[in-house]
Amino acid sequence: MDILLTLIGLGLILAGANFLTDGSAALAQRFRVPEFIIGLTIVAVGTSTPELVVSVLSAIAGKSDVAIGNVVGSNIFNVFVILGLCALIRPLPLTAGNIRRDIPFGVLTSLLLIVMASDVFLGTGAVNRLGRIDGVIMLLLYVLLIGYTIRATPRPETPSGEEASARPMAGWLMAVMIIGGLAGLVFGGEMFLNGATAIARSLGVSESVIAITLVAGGTSLPELASSLVSLFKGKADMALGNVIGSNIANILLILGLSATINPLTMGGITHFDLYVTLLTSVLLFLAAFTFRRRAVDRWEGALFLLLYAAYLWVLIR
Repeated sequence: MDILLTLIGLGLILAGANFLTDGSAALAQRFRVPEFIIGLTIVAVGTSTPELVVSVLSAIAGKSDVAIGNVVGSNIFNVFVILGLCALIRPLPLTAGNIRRDIPFGVLTSLLLIVMASDVFLGTGAVNRLGRIDGVIMLLLYVLLIGYTIRATPRPETPSGEEASARPMAGWLMAVMIIGGLAGLVFGGEMFLNGATAIARSLGVSESVIAITLVAGGTSLPELASSLVSLFKGKADMALGNVIGSNIANILLILGLSATINPLTMGGITHFDLYVTLLTSVLLFLAAFTFRRRAVDRWEGALFLLLYAAYLWVLIR
């Protein structure tokens, strides 16, 4: 039964990713919105729904380390595994806006999380935690950051010729595809995670290993599926925007909302984990300057995957 649940979940994830990508691409074309922005906002927030649900419910239940660990683990997974796999399949081009604005924003949000979670070091508290004021600041920054990015990103040129004469997708169909795709990703991801976790437990895998790998990776399945499908459909901007947007939303929106509901103490989450989160953003930024190519190349994708394996080895050894 668990195997069947896992396979059904995987099928829903793939179908949902396909619908979401096509619907989002049609939305971008109709309103002449850059695909990167669609990936950064609609796709990123939509695919971050599992992280939102897990972290908010964990915060309400007083399980702070789960709420924070879910976000930190997902952000590391997003860059090292998702972008690593995407780049391994096809190099990911980076625009000037990605290098000057979007990726640095990711670096800054990771730095902000480290500072806000360093109460003991800064002498502002007896334990490291994210308080309600921290949460409100994060939420305000998220709104400002997304608003600025949308305004600063130029709209694509008006299509001409055959492209202009192509019949646009109906608005209701776009909405159905986007909402249905997100639903498939979220519910499929939950079914896959539950099935895979049950299989792992039956094989005697420890709870800590399950939490580090399956929970963080499982809640990132929607991002993984939508990014890979976007890449195969030639929408590399959407795949990149999805990961960058998800990482920013995970910290500012999800942790911000969770901390506003209930202050979060770090618990078993160490600064080593936060530093690795920062490292993912820094390495993504540095990838733009290797071999004078503005792209995440295949060898960098392979390096990301190796670094994730090394991170897991350090955690579970």
